[in-house]
Amino acid sequence: MRIDFTGQTALVTGASRGIGHQIARDLAASGADLIVTSTRPDDRERLEETLGPGTRHVAVDLADPDARDRFLDQIRTLPSLDVLVNNAGLTRHGPAEDASESDWDVTNTVNLKGPYLISQAAADVMRTRQYGRIINIGSIWGQITMAGRSIYSATKYGLRGMSISYALELARHGILVNIVAPGFTLTDMVRRNYSEVQLQDLAERIPLGRLARPDDISRVVLFLASDLNTYVTGQHLLVDGGYSIA
Repeated sequence: MRIDFTGQTALVTGASRGIGHQIARDLAASGADLIVTSTRPDDRERLEETLGPGTRHVAVDLADPDARDRFLDQIRTLPSLDVLVNNAGLTRHGPAEDASESDWDVTNTVNLKGPYLISQAAADVMRTRQYGRIINIGSIWGQITMAGRSIYSATKYGLRGMSISYALELARHGILVNIVAPGFTLTDMVRRNYSEVQLQDLAERIPLGRLARPDDISRVVLFLASDLNTYVTGQHLLVDGGYSIA
C-alpha cells in the first residue's frame, strides 16, 4: 500500500512551521497540490522553496474576522478540495485566575471558531464530489489537562465535540472527519518554552522515552487524510508516546 495524493488538492492551515509545516511537506512529497496558510505575507517565498513552486500561499490571520471571511470566500471558489488539515492555533497558558477575557476570545476565535468555519466552507466544496477528508489537529490537552491550561484545554475539548458532530453530519457525503491529538512534540516553540533539563524530564515521563518528532504526527495525519482511510471517522487519536496513560 502506498499513500498517494497525486491529483488531489490539500489545504493546510498554519503551515509555516512545526507540525503544520511537516504535514505540508509530506503532502507535497506525496503528490498533493498544496494550499497553505500562515499569518505573514513574507512567508510565501520560503514556503515555495521548501514545499515546491506550485504551492499556493495565503496570508490570513484567523483572529481578524475580515481576513478570515475573505479566506472563507476563497475556499468556496475552489474547483475541488480533497483534504483539509486545520492546524493553525495558538496558546495562552497561565493560571485561570489571571486569564483575561481577551485571552479567552482570541484563543477561542483561532482554535475553535476558525476550524469550525473553515470546515464548513471546505465541506461545501467537498460535497460536490461526495468525497473529502478533514483532519483537525487537537492536543493531549483535549483528553487530559494540567494547571495553567484552562483556556487552551477548553478550545481543544471543544474541537473534539465539533469534529464528532461534523463527522456524523458529513458521513453520508463521503467526508471523513477526525482529530489527531499530539503530545509533547519537538518543535521550535517547545524548544523555546522548555529548558533542556525540562525536556529531559518530560521524556522520562513518556513511556516511549522521547518526545514526538513532527513526522510522528504527520504520518498519522497522512493516513487519515488519504484514500487508504475508508472507514475511520469521528475519532480522537492521541499521538503522545503513551504520556496520557502513564
